[in-house]
Amino acid sequence: MKLPIALLSLFALAACGAKPAAAESGADDSMGAADAPAKVDVYALSADSLDGERVALQDYRGKVTLLVNVASECGYTPQYKGLQALHAEWQDKGFAVLGFPSNEFGGQEPGSAEEIRAFCTDKFGVTFPMFAKVETKAGDGQSPVYAALTKATGEQPKWNFCKYLVGKDGQVLGFYPSGVAPDDAELRAAITAALN
Repeated sequence: MKLPIALLSLFALAACGAKPAAAESGADDSMGAADAPAKVDVYALSADSLDGERVALQDYRGKVTLLVNVASECGYTPQYKGLQALHAEWQDKGFAVLGFPSNEFGGQEPGSAEEIRAFCTDKFGVTFPMFAKVETKAGDGQSPVYAALTKATGEQPKWNFCKYLVGKDGQVLGFYPSGVAPDDAELRAAITAALN
C-alpha cells in the first residue's frame, strides 16, 4: 500500500519529535504558553535603582537597552569594562546598559548597594544605570523585570552577565548568555540594527 507523500511527511515529523507547521504557527490550540515566547513590554514595568529610588522603565521608551544581571566577584566581572564601553559609545544615540546585580549564582554579589556602587565605579568607571539587587530565577521572589524577560525569550539567566536586548518599543529582541562578551560582533550588530 502506498501512502500519500503528505502523510509520510507527517510520520517523519512525528518520528523526529518535530511539530507540523500548523502547530509551530500557533494554529494548534493545545500548545502550552510555555512552548512559545510571548510579547511583553519591558518598559511598562518599574524597578528600584541601586540608590533605592523607584524607576519607571517607561523613561527608556524610544531607547534601546541591554539589561544585564551583574556580579562583583564573578569570572565574567571584567565584562563591566566592555559594558561601560558600549554604554559610552552609544548613549548619545539612544542606547543604555542597565545593570541588575544578583547574588543567585555562586553568591558572587554579596555586597550592599553602597559596596556594589563603589566597586563598579572605582574599578570599572561604570556610569550606566545600576538597579537594586534582584532575583532572576523563576519563583516567588523573581523580579517582575526578569519574569517579563524570561516570558519574552523563554530564557532565564543560568549565570551572571546574561544579556537581554530590548528595543525602542520595550519588546525583547534577543538573549545573549554569559559567554557573549560586550564586544561580540553579533551583539554589536543587533544593537546597531535596533538603533536604526
